[in-house]
Amino acid sequence: MTKDGILAIDKPEGISSAAVVARIKKKLGVKKVGHTGTLDPFATGLMLCGINKGTRLSQFFLGSSKCYAAEVILGMETDTQDCTGHIMKQCAPGVVNCLSDEMIVAAIDNFKGSMMQQPPVYSALKHKGKPLYKLAREGQPVQKPPRRIEIYSIVLKKIKKNQRPETSTQTSSIAGTISDTDSVSSLFNCLSITFEVHCSSGTYIRTLAHDIGQRLGCGGTLFSLRRTQTCVFSIDNAISLGEFEMLDQNEAFNRIIPMAQAIPFMPMVQADETLMERIRFGRTFMLPVQLSDYNNNTYIRVVDSHGELAAIVKYDITLDKYDYCCVFAN
Repeated sequence: MTKDGILAIDKPEGISSAAVVARIKKKLGVKKVGHTGTLDPFATGLMLCGINKGTRLSQFFLGSSKCYAAEVILGMETDTQDCTGHIMKQCAPGVVNCLSDEMIVAAIDNFKGSMMQQPPVYSALKHKGKPLYKLAREGQPVQKPPRRIEIYSIVLKKIKKNQRPETSTQTSSIAGTISDTDSVSSLFNCLSITFEVHCSSGTYIRTLAHDIGQRLGCGGTLFSLRRTQTCVFSIDNAISLGEFEMLDQNEAFNRIIPMAQAIPFMPMVQADETLMERIRFGRTFMLPVQLSDYNNNTYIRVVDSHGELAAIVKYDITLDKYDYCCVFAN
């Protein structure tokens, strides 16, 4: 049983990432829990949470690529670019009905590769210390400059024409935020597409949905979102929040992935006692590896004789030395 590491949770719909963290902290009775990437309340899927010393690993996941399954409603736009907002624009049903499968595939394919993306005004990015979504709700929207993102792959999985979206709970969510019931009923005339996307960190899928709609000339709104992968972790590795809370204390701690195992993408070196002694006192050292095996600034995990993470270091080829990033050895 470990009390330090990474916990993979399948976040349910209708709860904030901060609330997930609070419930994990309460269940485990630990002081430190932090997530490695937020999910909006309406979104579901993989959340990696650092436990105790594992919170220090968050920095190595925040910039990693992610995979999502998204459903987009074509034919409408909301102020938040997703299902939580108010409908701002709708196109005539005939416009959507004229979209062929080939046109949709071509539009989506256009978003593969590197591009600049405009962050939405309803986002957790901050302006003068205040989240943009709070400023937007106060009627003072702030537009941040575009940022470079990368869409490694985007694959269209399904097209549904003239049908209500499958998830009735999320349809109710939209109805709760839009006072005009005629607008809600017009969803029957919209077109729903589902795609899977692998993208760089910092990519806004609701903005991607909006931009796809713009390219097709009909508007687009993100209706549902599920994160399926972060770095090397898949949703298959995760346990639902409800199931996690039903476990007894020992079973709950056994779900925590030990720190050394949580970062398999880093090369590993096992330290002998002499090297461990230098690490404990923060002294300079060399590793028993060929320097040519690693690129400059490659992160390397150093484990002790028991396989527990002792430190994460980085080789600086310019100064020909290893720099400490994190030290966990006592």
